[in-house]
Amino acid sequence: MSDAREITVTVDAAGAGARLDKWLADNAENLSRTRIQALIEDGRVSAPDGIADNISRKVREGETYVLTVPPPTPAKPEAEEISLDVLYEDADLIVIHKPAGLVVHPAPGHASSTLVNALLHHCRGSLSGIGGVTRPGIVHRLDKDTSGVMVCAKSDIAHRGLVEQFQVHSIDRAYFAVVWGVPSPRQGRLEGNIGRDPKNRKRMATVTSGGKHAVTDYRVIRPIGAVAALMDCHLFTGRTHQIRVQMSGIGHPLVGDPLYHTRGSLRKDREIVIRGQAGAYKHQALHAYKLGFKHPVTREEMRFEIELSNEIKELIDSLEQI
Repeated sequence: MSDAREITVTVDAAGAGARLDKWLADNAENLSRTRIQALIEDGRVSAPDGIADNISRKVREGETYVLTVPPPTPAKPEAEEISLDVLYEDADLIVIHKPAGLVVHPAPGHASSTLVNALLHHCRGSLSGIGGVTRPGIVHRLDKDTSGVMVCAKSDIAHRGLVEQFQVHSIDRAYFAVVWGVPSPRQGRLEGNIGRDPKNRKRMATVTSGGKHAVTDYRVIRPIGAVAALMDCHLFTGRTHQIRVQMSGIGHPLVGDPLYHTRGSLRKDREIVIRGQAGAYKHQALHAYKLGFKHPVTREEMRFEIELSNEIKELIDSLEQI
């Protein structure tokens, strides 16, 4: 393939005895281990004795390996011209402020008009290929109706580095949430395992067996009128619907949350809509206001903080009148 590029690397004494896929991932610039494994399986890695087709092969000092890397293939989702609020962008990553209502990734029922479609258009010509495909790397997600800061990878090396940081929970993430009632005590830690709710497959739940460990520190910033509170929630893990599940679990579900309401909060949510307050607020009041991480390439400490969305500010103003 004429557009393929070649990467040549030679094993030194320190690398001798390592697995081929791991050693190449550590020494072949800008390629993830998953991408390396795919190249090996496709017969695109040559060794002194021929094609290296065994990912667990042990490398030897002095061996030279040549990787033939084909150009990335086009992504299946189509690029769409959708406006993005870009907070930062360079050759390896992009940080955006996602509005409530925007789905992150194409899925059944949302095949288009997603953040991925928007990024494919915005980043056209600057995506270097993740896993061999010209696509943005989604390393974390916000629910459709949650607004706030998100980071996405534009290169394979950035994708790998950000995924590793999320896996070891070194990412600094915090959210503003508006909940019904005022939690007591006004600050604390919520901890437990979150898994699929056995009674409702659309929901997650705190479970006694299975699931994944979830930890959130919360703090009441201030009560809102006599009915609600503005919360600061700091995530130490990133489980699906984590804050929504845990706040509902202590009897303080998010205002407007259609999935994790309690009987009383559902009645209050309906009253807001009926009374026309907060513009008939119909989704959970949750906003990812802070995101901190180490740049996967430059190693620079990156930190982004954004104010509450105007929508949630209007909701708070309305709740203060109740």
